[in-house]
This record gives sequence, C-alpha cells and structure tokens, in this order.
Amino acid sequence: MEATIEVERTYLLSLGSQQGNSHVHWHISPLPPGLPYHEQQFHALMAENGVLAWTPEQAGALAARLRAALSD
Repeated sequence: MEATIEVERTYLLSLGSQQGNSHVHWHISPLPPGLPYHEQQFHALMAENGVLAWTPEQAGALAARLRAALSD
C-alpha cells in the first residue's frame, strides 16, 4: 500500500474471535499525510472521530492501483 499511496503511517490490525464464528480478518488503515500525531494511534481508528468519505469510484480506483502494484 505504501508503494501505491502516500501515507503518514499505516496500521495493520488482526481481528477475530474464538467465540461465535471463529475467524480472523485484517484491516489495513493508511493515515493521510500530515495527520497530526495526537490524531494518530487509536484516535485514528475510532469511527466516532470521523472517517474519510469515499465514493465507490474512488475506492475502485485505489483497488485497481493496489492490484497493479501487487502483480508487479
């Protein structure tokens, strides 16, 4: 991801549970460049502090760039 987009920091989280439907899934959270340090860490991962509004077209374009980078 960092080879594809400019980021201040990237968080990688492994989430899942032994209870219910036992599983694991990954969240990769890139923080925008210039994000102040006090807005990083857990603050940046909490939806109540805001999320970036993306259109489906923007998400699709990023997905295409990531796929291209992974295939190189």
